[in-house]
Amino acid sequence: MIDTHCHLDHCDPPDAELVDRARAAGLVRLATVGTNPTSVERALEAAGAHEEVFAIVGLHPHNTEGFGPADLEEVERVAADQKVRAIGETGLDYFREYAPHADQRRAFEAQLELAARLNLPVAIHTRAAEEDTFAILRDHAAALPAVILHCFSAADRLEQAVERGYVCSFAGNVTYPKATDLQRAATEVPADLLLVETDAPFLSPQRLRGKPNEPANVVHTAHHVAGLRGLSYEELERTVEGNAARVFGW
Repeated sequence: MIDTHCHLDHCDPPDAELVDRARAAGLVRLATVGTNPTSVERALEAAGAHEEVFAIVGLHPHNTEGFGPADLEEVERVAADQKVRAIGETGLDYFREYAPHADQRRAFEAQLELAARLNLPVAIHTRAAEEDTFAILRDHAAALPAVILHCFSAADRLEQAVERGYVCSFAGNVTYPKATDLQRAATEVPADLLLVETDAPFLSPQRLRGKPNEPANVVHTAHHVAGLRGLSYEELERTVEGNAARVFGW
């Protein structure tokens, strides 16, 4: 199994212990995401130290206030690292309002264009901003090798996402009893557009809810999604591993 999106720099205990526990749980790879310059450096350190770890680097919408050319140049610099497999997470977040909408949109568009230039996929964050997010993706994502809707939450836009070929990555919240819209989406999304993730240390699956999440716990989410789709865990594992290999290019 593969955890396609986590934040090792926010997790506790140290990276090495988390990677060991992930390996023991059957994970063969995991992606740690850098969301600001400090976080990016820690993601690259973890990826450099552990064969199983790869990095996704960029500026989270919360960190885009005052975004300018120098910020994009820094993302491009770190994206040259051989362990970087995607740009992100980038997108829009109108829920927390940590950065002006105009700055978020400018940073989002610039990172999409950078990813296209580098031929890298993009991990997308969208919260309370789906209309603008999908509009910007329509206008700027055509040249990308892949668009990953991280922590998929736009169940009402599943048909649109599928039509555009966006990959839908489900996190622990798909296991929550009241998340019926997400569970329906996880059932209906085509197999070739399906991934799973933890978003650790956030969104622990239902059986561990209230505790910090970690990459090893992606197996619980995967078991749940397999059950929703009427598959064995091994069948879902093969699907996720194949999709991840195609999307991240290994």
